[in-house]
Amino acid sequence: MSLSEPWSIELTRIDGTPERLQQYRGKVLLVVNLASQCGFTPQYSGLQSLHSRFGDRGLGVLGFPCNQFGGQEPGDAATIMGFCESRYAVRFPIFAKTEVNGATAHPLFQWLKRTAPGLLGTEGIKWNFTKFLVSRDASEIKRYAPTDSPESMTGEVERMLALRG
Repeated sequence: MSLSEPWSIELTRIDGTPERLQQYRGKVLLVVNLASQCGFTPQYSGLQSLHSRFGDRGLGVLGFPCNQFGGQEPGDAATIMGFCESRYAVRFPIFAKTEVNGATAHPLFQWLKRTAPGLLGTEGIKWNFTKFLVSRDASEIKRYAPTDSPESMTGEVERMLALRG
């Protein structure tokens, strides 16, 4: 897989349905590793708000539950979806529990980390709710820390939605 061509990456929805990233080509993507028992979990509200506000303009919020940080996403698929729907009325796509670091990191996160390294060039994801904002053609990727709220990204989301690539 080429760094500039991520579209062949295979994804699996939380219900087991297979997809390819290709399905989201042409959208601005906000890719987030999630956890239901984290101090940042209330960010689900902000993510859903961005999805509701900008989804019809081409924003795709993609959520990936991850249990690699403090065991803060221990549930199975049904538990995770039940939590997302009942607590935060999530309507954006949630994918199967995913590893974002290490030898078994999902190819999407391998690509995102290589393309948009963190502070001082580090690739590793440090905690839950690390966010990657990807332009429509994947030529521009911005990485956001867990402490960056989804609401703080509104201006950059609008800028990327205005670009045609």
